[in-house]
Amino acid sequence: MNPSTTPSHRTGECLVRVIDKNGNPLKDKELVLNQKSHEFLFGSGAFDFLYYADQPGGPDRIEKWLAIMNYGTLPFYWGRYEPEEGHPQFEFLMKAARTLRANNVTPKGHPLCWHTVCADWLMKYPDEVIMDKQLERINREVTAFKGVIDYWDVINEVVIMPVFDKYDNAVTRLCKKYGRVNLVKEVFAAARAANPEGTFLINDFNTSPQYEKLIEECLDAGVEFSAIGIQSHQHQGYWGEEKLRDVLKRFGRFGLPIHFTENTLISGEIMPAYIEDLNDWQVDEWPTTEEGEIRQAREWEEMYRILFADPNVKAITGWDFADGAWLNAPSGLVTKDNRCKPAYNKLLNLVKGEWWTKGEVICTNNDGLVSVKGTKGTYEIEGAEGVITLGTEPSKTTVVL
Repeated sequence: MNPSTTPSHRTGECLVRVIDKNGNPLKDKELVLNQKSHEFLFGSGAFDFLYYADQPGGPDRIEKWLAIMNYGTLPFYWGRYEPEEGHPQFEFLMKAARTLRANNVTPKGHPLCWHTVCADWLMKYPDEVIMDKQLERINREVTAFKGVIDYWDVINEVVIMPVFDKYDNAVTRLCKKYGRVNLVKEVFAAARAANPEGTFLINDFNTSPQYEKLIEECLDAGVEFSAIGIQSHQHQGYWGEEKLRDVLKRFGRFGLPIHFTENTLISGEIMPAYIEDLNDWQVDEWPTTEEGEIRQAREWEEMYRILFADPNVKAITGWDFADGAWLNAPSGLVTKDNRCKPAYNKLLNLVKGEWWTKGEVICTNNDGLVSVKGTKGTYEIEGAEGVITLGTEPSKTTVVL
């Protein structure tokens, strides 16, 4: 860890007592300290764990993914998860979630309620039945995955939901009938009832005062958000420091954790500004460029540093790990053939370099005690039994060498 670049609120301290197997303190003993995990959630879309594990180059891509990430978003779009009523893709997603867990990655499900990629078969039902089925769906997923997936984007893009008019869908119907706040209240209540210990987010790309107003109204109505989700799909250009700090200030006033849930920075030609809905930009090829990759790396590094420095931010998720995913964009940290782009190396140097401890030599005092300081997370002393946890409050622990 580089103390000069690590924000103080991201660091912790633990007083470690080192003893031998007979319980005797090890005095004036040189030891080697290594970090095992970050408390902060560095994430990416984890679709690679669904589709690429058994494909050529897949294991290499996943290895690169795991070198940086400890947080992965899995797709629960209702229309794809349950294309036929009563036949959800449970085993497929459970396998992916368990694989993430086995690799010390926290999985998140996205999303439980959304008007896009909704299940078409819902349309045959009246609104009251659709609402019942929506709440049953939330209960089913949150209950079934409890203990494996405990983080969920409960409802997605509510600001636009009741006025969405590109095509008819069941969830927009619900939002029009019951209103934004009532729908949010119902879906969050269902999620919390299914897993009282879960982490549940509202999530939106609209970072205008409309989203602030919605959050205020929901909080006034008694909705309990675990965190506020902010999307930043920047296909039309990097937000820049000024906008990032403005968004952090406006949504930070709620005193809730903030997750930057879906973030895109591209390494090719910028999407034209006249495009209002990003999905309307359909191209067969969208190549990465050398100049674009340098720009993307610079932007990702600045964005990571700004967000990591803000105490309200608890998670950052890059949306596409590899190029050619959503909109065929050059949006990944690696190319389609798994070449690491400069942005990948920049983030790796932050997450597992500046903000990481490896091979640090520490020494106990005459009482067998040593103070361990570093970025919040878990640590171990080489050859010793016991985990050292650095959190918000100073702590004490004992390890056996």
